[in-house]
Amino acid sequence: VQLQASGGGLVQPGGSLRLSCAVFGGTFSNDAMSWFRQAPGQEREFVTGIRWRDAKTDYVDSVKGRFRISRDAAKDTVYLDMNSLKPEDTAVYYCAVARRIRPAPIPRSSDEYNYWGQGTLVTVSS
Repeated sequence: VQLQASGGGLVQPGGSLRLSCAVFGGTFSNDAMSWFRQAPGQEREFVTGIRWRDAKTDYVDSVKGRFRISRDAAKDTVYLDMNSLKPEDTAVYYCAVARRIRPAPIPRSSDEYNYWGQGTLVTVSS
C-alpha cells in the first residue's frame, strides 16, 4: 500500500487550501484514514480522521469548524479542506492508514497507523 499526498503550499492567514491523499493498493471497509501534522521542533500530532466504512469523522479541537475531512471511495482518495488558516497551522501534513480487521474508533495515536504518505508542507504566512 502506498499513499501519495499533495496540495500543500503557501497561503496567507485566513486563506484556504485543499490536501489530497490517494491510496494505491486498495482500501478495506474497516480502515481509518487520518491526517497528522508536524511543525518544526514539535511532535507529530493527530489532526483529523475518517472511517472508510461509514465516513464517521474525528477532529482535534484546534481545527474544529475550520477543517473538513472527506473521502471519495471510488477514487480511494481522502481530502482535507482547510479554511480560515492560521500561522500555527504551518506544518508538514501526513496522511496515514490504520488497517483494521473489524470496526473500531478512529485512532489518534500515530503508533496505530500502518501506512504513511510522504508529507506535504503547508505554510501559512503573510
